[in-house]
Amino acid sequence: MSASRRTYLDHNATSPLRPEARDALLDALQAVGNSSSVHASGRAARERLETARMAVAGLVNASSERLVFTSGGTEANALAIGSAATSGAHGRLLIGATEHDAVTNSARATGLPIETWPVDADGVAELSWLAERLARWSPQDGRPFIAVMLANNETGVVQPVAETAALVGAFGGWLHVDAVQAAGKIAVDLDALGARTLALSAHKLGGPQGVGALAYAEGAAVRPSLHGGGQERGLRAGTENVAGAAAFGAAARAALRDLPTASGQAAWRDAADARLRAAGVRIAGESVSRLPGTLCLAAAGFASALQVMALDLEGVEVSAGAACSSGKVKPSGVLAAMGYGELAAGALRASGGWNTTQADWDRFADVWLAVHARRARSSAARMKEYA
Repeated sequence: MSASRRTYLDHNATSPLRPEARDALLDALQAVGNSSSVHASGRAARERLETARMAVAGLVNASSERLVFTSGGTEANALAIGSAATSGAHGRLLIGATEHDAVTNSARATGLPIETWPVDADGVAELSWLAERLARWSPQDGRPFIAVMLANNETGVVQPVAETAALVGAFGGWLHVDAVQAAGKIAVDLDALGARTLALSAHKLGGPQGVGALAYAEGAAVRPSLHGGGQERGLRAGTENVAGAAAFGAAARAALRDLPTASGQAAWRDAADARLRAAGVRIAGESVSRLPGTLCLAAAGFASALQVMALDLEGVEVSAGAACSSGKVKPSGVLAAMGYGELAAGALRASGGWNTTQADWDRFADVWLAVHARRARSSAARMKEYA
């Protein structure tokens, strides 16, 4: 299968570099200057960095003065969770059941007690559980710390973050939001969400890999986890990745520009949904709000790894859940939390982005249905042979 005929529907793993981001990256790479230097080249690098900071902050309606560039979404999540843990004000963490490993493993690394906030069958965090749990909160546990992602990386399900913030705020708690998958795909507003901290990543919206950011509200006790120089207002030591930040800023501006039309992809995704449901698959989160370009299916008796390989041979690139396990394919923990049981072993995720077309979604459905039918015929033939 030639590269030109390949259909890429794995934007939730990483999105292709936008032309605007590529141009900004190359332009910055050809320039010289450390953004901490005071000479002309250093000042130019600083201007490039701060221009990018304003663009990324603008994507989520945050203050550029309260946005720290990081190496990616994982570090942004770790910076927020680690800050809460070292502040001494939070002695127990409540973590959503379908959070990314970047959140759950960072929470475990604090050594603090962790409780899992369950989700319903659609993958939506149960607000009634949270309200009841907060009503029993012990003063000995300090202020509540709650982590919930804005949109799930596997299912695309959008979580009730603003409603969560209202509950958490009544107890003076810290709400951390992983917005890595949501930013650039749906509207994200730090203030409207009521989050104290919010994690972002460039490569999920058409920027380069290796750069992210943590936006935080006024008064958030963000504390450095890397120590050295005074870069990033003392919150993240080390020479800034000016080229990566510049490309992130360019991608953020392009994503904000394209946001009004991003929702249109939902119709293409839904058309594929309908065709796949007719073949007997289960669509995760189909009855609730999802990212417009994310589809997660579960097929009985058709292992995730086999689906990915079969589609790849036909030139269609998708994922089996999250693509953050060093190439390993394992049953989806997200679908397991949603009560899918053994069906979670047959999960597949297709995800579009800024350059996805209707033809991409149509081809995905065509190929998956053809592969599924071929597998069914093969199974029927084997059963007949051994009958």
